[in-house]
Amino acid sequence: MTETLRPETLEQLRDAVAWAVAEEQPLEIVARGTKRGLGRPVQASHTLDTSALSGITLYEPEELVMSARAGTPLAEIEAALAEKNQQLAFEPGDWGPLLGQPAKAGSIAGIFACNIAGPRRLKSGAARDHVLGFHGVSGRGEIYKAGGRVVKNVTGYDLPKLFCSSHGTLTVASELTFKVLPAPEKTYSVLVLGLDGDAATRAMALAMTSPHEVASAAHLPADVAGDSAVSYLREAGASVTAIRVEGPGPSVEHRCRELRALLESLGPTEELHTHNSKTLWRELADVAPFAARPGLQLWRISVAPMAGAGVAAAIHTAVPGAVHYLDWQGGLVWLGVPPAPDAHADAVRAAVAASGGGHATLIRAAGDVRAAIDVFQPQEAGLAAISRRVKAAFDPRGVLNPGRLYPGV
Repeated sequence: MTETLRPETLEQLRDAVAWAVAEEQPLEIVARGTKRGLGRPVQASHTLDTSALSGITLYEPEELVMSARAGTPLAEIEAALAEKNQQLAFEPGDWGPLLGQPAKAGSIAGIFACNIAGPRRLKSGAARDHVLGFHGVSGRGEIYKAGGRVVKNVTGYDLPKLFCSSHGTLTVASELTFKVLPAPEKTYSVLVLGLDGDAATRAMALAMTSPHEVASAAHLPADVAGDSAVSYLREAGASVTAIRVEGPGPSVEHRCRELRALLESLGPTEELHTHNSKTLWRELADVAPFAARPGLQLWRISVAPMAGAGVAAAIHTAVPGAVHYLDWQGGLVWLGVPPAPDAHADAVRAAVAASGGGHATLIRAAGDVRAAIDVFQPQEAGLAAISRRVKAAFDPRGVLNPGRLYPGV
């Protein structure tokens, strides 16, 4: 009989995992459940729901640090930070609508466990670069903590970074501590219209290597730009290459002028000011273009920045009906493909390999598809052996989200 365990304290969380270990009963680990569709389907007899472990437990704006229990909604954290004009600089997206779940319902533990970062990753790093420490329960049923409240406390094995991207397969977190940063005074975007993928890649590289402190760079083909809530993009009737600049008002205005002068030889330019600019980059962080296309299977492809446009073009040739856009200066390809039993995995991975290497993750597809193919990039034998040893060290009985990443991991 399937049962949902919903602990309200760290001790109850430990008891739940200890029971699962003793009875050898695998657990599906969820906080608020908005990311259950990520990774391979978990075959578990019971669900361990940490949503009752909720609430901000520490916020010191002057020290740029916050702690929150695992089930705390990301929306609650962002609201508290906004009151102090601060932010999570790695810009985590709200992927609920992308995965068929409600908006603004995801948890802070899910963000770190899946290492989700938005377009500002180019400047600020990934989620794992902002976590300082956590409390949790291992797959041995043991309470432990890792890291601390400041960077200098993080000595020895950097277990907080190992927790990130583990998708709940190593530890059930009960509380996390992380860095926060001041929000920028102004956020503008320089737009270059009508570039193809190769020209957009050159434009983004030119902007990123300039002295103008670019925070993000993305390229939206015309069919994706036309779906934006920002009228400048929606009515452009052409592709849009967007360059984001943040900081004090006079500095942002100066840098935008310089960037427009730098890029104007490539195509017509436009400029978004703070409201429209924030809307655009929030759409990209939330992967809104594909939340609006629920019928497509979705891949997230990471390659060298100069290779992204070529990878997308190769897949378009092999898979008619594919839709894409580029983020992270072209190093991140969000790719939607028409439904297929294998999600066109061979074409996707062949294009990545031909580009010189990278990795492709199937973000959205039906459960039977995710069970049948490699959702994450297949690992070489040596790396796969390390992954199995790490899993065995933290979860020797294999009770935490078994098989979420790879069979047996």
